[in-house]
Amino acid sequence: MVDLTEQEQAAIRAAMRPVAEIMEEIGWDTRLIDLTEPQVLTLIEVAVGGFQDAMHATARNSPEVPF
Repeated sequence: MVDLTEQEQAAIRAAMRPVAEIMEEIGWDTRLIDLTEPQVLTLIEVAVGGFQDAMHATARNSPEVPF
């Protein structure tokens, strides 16, 4: 497991909402093994996109240089 920063942990939490919206469309009772390839790809894209959006928002609001 990777040691996540506080910002990364917050970004993961922020990504939960869009992932939950997709799961609502798919159906919460659907087993992961029963997901189609497009559904899995959508979940991954939404999770990564939500994470990136939250990290970008953090970077815009931070006076620190991230390197």
